[in-house]
Amino acid sequence: MDSILVTGNGPLNGQIPIAGAKNACLTLMPATLLSEEPLTLTNAPRLSDIKTMTLLLQSLGAEVSSLQDGQVLAMSSHDLTSHVADYDIVRKMRASNLVLGPMLARLGQAVVSLPGGCAIGARPMDLHIQGLEALGAEIELKDGYLHAKAPKGLKGAEIALAFASVGATENVMMAATLAKGTTVIKNAAREPEIVDLADCLRKMGAQIEGDGTPEITIQGVDRLHGATHQVVTDRIELGTYMLAPAICGGEVELLGGRIALVGAFCEKLEAAGIQVTETDKGLMVSRKNGRVRAVDVVTEPFPGFPTDLQAQMMALMCTAEGTSVLEEKIFENRFMHAPELTRMGAQIEVHGGHATVTGVEKLKGAPVMATDLRASVSLILAGLAAEGETKVSRVYHLDRGYEHVVRKLSGVGAKIERIREE
Repeated sequence: MDSILVTGNGPLNGQIPIAGAKNACLTLMPATLLSEEPLTLTNAPRLSDIKTMTLLLQSLGAEVSSLQDGQVLAMSSHDLTSHVADYDIVRKMRASNLVLGPMLARLGQAVVSLPGGCAIGARPMDLHIQGLEALGAEIELKDGYLHAKAPKGLKGAEIALAFASVGATENVMMAATLAKGTTVIKNAAREPEIVDLADCLRKMGAQIEGDGTPEITIQGVDRLHGATHQVVTDRIELGTYMLAPAICGGEVELLGGRIALVGAFCEKLEAAGIQVTETDKGLMVSRKNGRVRAVDVVTEPFPGFPTDLQAQMMALMCTAEGTSVLEEKIFENRFMHAPELTRMGAQIEVHGGHATVTGVEKLKGAPVMATDLRASVSLILAGLAAEGETKVSRVYHLDRGYEHVVRKLSGVGAKIERIREE
């Protein structure tokens, strides 16, 4: 099992290219199921989760080819051979449930295993089910599988989500593109990945308005056609690498970044004393004078502070001047990185959904263990600013969401290497 060895060695300087968004690409890929014509995605990230979604689509009969070193995905669903998303694939990744809406809309039936792929708390399917049932689907849970059918086809409806769920918004939005009549999703998620999906679906012939707002309106069409679409920049990878110079000092330009993708996050960085400016190529992040200031953080749905940047922000707060409180309002069990950071000398107290971090002058390298995707990279960031060596084990989590971490960080001066272990 591989590990990553990090040695703190001072400020970082240079440029880091930011990949296409994992969460956007994993949503865009199932959209191929909505049409018989080809869908091509450019700027695709090269991650294990993308490979998992590829296997899932191929198991349904879709053709998926990875081109240009994995950055282009050419897909075609002209001859689907199955409507069953099997547990052996779905269990590896939460986003697998996004084949449910497209298959229901196109085939009138779908059997999808309840998903897995995450250790950060329950993320139930109830909102997905309620939304699709409102469109006329009949859904039954049997032996760990959702058996869904729409014998009379899907019909437009007004759907008010109890929570602004990204996945439920995406599943319902894709299904509604081929439903008869008009669908209105109220309390819809507003994330950039939702807007990116809507942009792609419009290129395929869908009629969608209001994406990026709490109310999305979809006018169903008879069929969708092929398209080519560029995956939006990964705002979580962007925010993660913005924290590297924030933690270590220095000045790093994040290529492809935009403040609009990480507005609430940028506000917290600037409050902590980090300078963020837009450039012709992306975002420049610099920290030049002394320790950062402690700031409080509350995770919220977009446009609030992203839950997927909470662990990384905690790593920054570990050496900040003062005491900060991080409140996690999206997922339970998302402070599992805290005990590992304390092994490095951090002072963190966790009480339910709150973590209180009292900054220390310096962290010290230690052997630590990654517990999930974002926790793994938070430990790497902490290691960059620590005295001595930090060995992060169980980094297979990392490969689900970050491509070429060692190459990108070493390119700006970090002392980091991946250790292959038998």
